[in-house]
Amino acid sequence: MSILSLILIKPIYLLLGFSFLMFCIQLYYYIFYYFEVAKKNHKKDNQHNNNVSLPPVSVIICAKNEAENIKKFLPSILEQDYPDFEVIIVNDGENVEMQTEIALLKEKYPNLKETFIPETAEVISRKKLAITVGIKASKNEFLLFTDADCQADSKYWIQSMAKNFDNETEIVLGYGSYFTKNTFLSKLISYDTLFICMQYMGFALKGHPYMGVGRNLAYRKSSFFNHKGFAGMLHLQSGDDDLFVSEVANAHNTKVEISHQCKTSSIPKETFKQWIIQRARHLSTSYCYKKDTLKRIGFEVTSRGLFYIFTLLCFCTRDILCLIALAMFLIRYATQFFIINSSAKALNERQFYLLIPIFDIIIPLINLTLLIHNKIFHKKNHIYKWK
Repeated sequence: MSILSLILIKPIYLLLGFSFLMFCIQLYYYIFYYFEVAKKNHKKDNQHNNNVSLPPVSVIICAKNEAENIKKFLPSILEQDYPDFEVIIVNDGENVEMQTEIALLKEKYPNLKETFIPETAEVISRKKLAITVGIKASKNEFLLFTDADCQADSKYWIQSMAKNFDNETEIVLGYGSYFTKNTFLSKLISYDTLFICMQYMGFALKGHPYMGVGRNLAYRKSSFFNHKGFAGMLHLQSGDDDLFVSEVANAHNTKVEISHQCKTSSIPKETFKQWIIQRARHLSTSYCYKKDTLKRIGFEVTSRGLFYIFTLLCFCTRDILCLIALAMFLIRYATQFFIINSSAKALNERQFYLLIPIFDIIIPLINLTLLIHNKIFHKKNHIYKWK
């Protein structure tokens, strides 16, 4: 074989080698981390247990101009099958219509309480202020958080979350889903939400908790005050859920709850633009994550992008190399298909089929575009308003 032939052959095999390496890294993340949600579902009994010792719980809901949502969704919280709980609504801005709806509900539900923050309060993050006010107004050690546009999908929601608290547990991570429609945007939002859940729950189950979602999150009141609440992140608009968990959670004090009874569902954004703004707000705190978390997430996203690039280049070659690249793509897709849909079943979420590769490519590209845009134009976290 001539030297020229070797020069031409080596880059091709080098390309295949890089593609295979990225393929292996991707399989590692899916099998070692993302499969944890589905595996946990098989290991446990998802039914409620009336024999478990259940502590008193304070449910805290921050709301701004959400009279209709309060009327529609709050009864699903107030009618929970739980022996001792209170529900605290924090009225951001003292909205009169909300006050009227809350007053009507108070007549039927004596465990409903209301507090407020004035419209004149000048703070960067009104959501963090509202949460802090709600926590101070609560009477119980165990706190459970959701949003005003969220519905508890089961009357055992509080019980499913609260049963995880023991002497060591400080944080319980739950799943917050979105109501679904048969549209491309709805499927995109559902997939993004499911994958993020597989990621943060999978990492937590492997001893690396780094975030939770405010639509379904529980922690101790003492933990909040011991860590000085949101003192280290008051300059940020967001971060009341993910950055707080990142700061407080560790392998020993955090539990994950995935049973069907613990799920909440909320209203998704109706337009692509609204969802993009929401994604930008969520991403605006990501640079504050711990270095090992950023490396762990970044390594997966980078290996995913390189896998597609190297595989595409292999497809452009001839003969056996193209077939090997196709085989790796199909094996990875089959692994994704099984793990994603097994996790979706565990979380009572919609199933995904041919859209998996599409979403797998476009969501990281959207996130990368938003991060670069914010960096170039020096977008500040506080521009992404809560409401």
